[in-house]
Amino acid sequence: MTSFRDAEAAVDRLIEIYARNTAFLRSSFEAVVQGAVPEGRIRAYYPLIRVSTDTHGRADSRLSYGQFSGPGVYETTVSRPELFRTYLVDQLTVIIRNYDAPIEIGESSLPIPLHFAFYEGAYVEGALMDTLPRPLRDMFDVPDLAVTDDAIVNGTLDPKIGDPLPLAPFTAPRVDYSLHRLQHYTATSPRFFQNFVLFTNYQFYVDEFAARAREMMASGQSDYVAFVEPGNQVTPLGEAAPTEGEELLRLPQMPAYHLVRDDHSGITLVNIGVGPSNAKTITDHVAVLRPHAWVMLGHCAGLRSSQALGDYVLAHGYVRDDHVLDADLPLWIPIPPLAEIQVALEGSVAEVTGLKDLELKRIMRTGTVATIDNRNWELRDQREPVQRFSQSRAIGLDMESATIAANGFRFRVPYGTLLCVSDKPLHGELKLPGMASAFYRRQVSQHLTIGIRAMEKLRDMAPERLHSRKLRSFMETAFQ
Repeated sequence: MTSFRDAEAAVDRLIEIYARNTAFLRSSFEAVVQGAVPEGRIRAYYPLIRVSTDTHGRADSRLSYGQFSGPGVYETTVSRPELFRTYLVDQLTVIIRNYDAPIEIGESSLPIPLHFAFYEGAYVEGALMDTLPRPLRDMFDVPDLAVTDDAIVNGTLDPKIGDPLPLAPFTAPRVDYSLHRLQHYTATSPRFFQNFVLFTNYQFYVDEFAARAREMMASGQSDYVAFVEPGNQVTPLGEAAPTEGEELLRLPQMPAYHLVRDDHSGITLVNIGVGPSNAKTITDHVAVLRPHAWVMLGHCAGLRSSQALGDYVLAHGYVRDDHVLDADLPLWIPIPPLAEIQVALEGSVAEVTGLKDLELKRIMRTGTVATIDNRNWELRDQREPVQRFSQSRAIGLDMESATIAANGFRFRVPYGTLLCVSDKPLHGELKLPGMASAFYRRQVSQHLTIGIRAMEKLRDMAPERLHSRKLRSFMETAFQ
């Protein structure tokens, strides 16, 4: 292990170790495919960060991260340090400042699975497996679910006495798993994801976002430097069409679109489709990128007779009837509203609509959103769900928002929800095709403008303020 008191130098060493070890695995695999038979197992290890402290002294209590729960040795394995360079430098800088402690960098004892040594769209060719002289598992390490889980963020990790404590919320294999899944689900490289993420459940929002982004790029007048679409199609500022990437014959399950800034402070929009399962899946993976905020922009059923189609719903509480997170985040855990996100969203609605005070209340309500896992709940006996909606004071109903907020709470990612009322099934206003199309054309543009403006407000906020202490427990990792 090598000690550093400079965060930049420490991260440079991480990058060096990782690049060397993954290159060794890739070249070794190529040699095996060409017929070279290894005598034993071919293995390389993830780089490791270790920090030790012997003090109970309290660091700056205003911050939600950069603090240790007590004396001890804290470690984390690291993958793709070049991708996480800014994040790692920021985290280590805070720790060095708070504790005046050296950062130790070296190799861990955790092997890098062969599959994770191939990234950015590369993969281990399945057809080559039949040509190998020995089974792949006899020669290389492969992904192991026993070390790829969410025990740290779920608060269920029970380290043995004397074992190092976790320094970061995710281990390297868990990060690798999600980086590969992001490429699969969104058809864009993880390197293009930005720190401010919008989720939507309608293609209309994607079409509007893409049209605006292309206009920005063609104009050459923007603080965004590129627009990236599925297939890693990159349109740089000043260009009217992609200059790299591949146009896809069909879109992936949850396509992602990125308005890129050089410091990753741009905006990513992901069309997650319909349902809490998709909402959990995508946030499980985006979380490893440690974004500064994510917000749901979508449609909901209005539950109050006083609401009109096109009104906005700003969630400040959630009824979690989605069930997909019950095992990871029990229902008795409250999901609190985050003031920083709420103020940014409400302020953006006021700015974009030109309304304020009582006039703003005509088109927006703040209250509880219920999220369910049954799209056709209206076809059941409605007495039981309607009673629960009434008792919870719910004002809107959808299938994704509570899941996204709950996973934000679970992963310590600031979250929020701004929905638009698109139907009122309890009051006889169902969303029929003709009416829906006219509604979408009229309302999507304004809703998206509000979402983008809110993200820009959050971007202007210091990360130390945005990352709320509400999301941290009394036994936390020092890394955000």
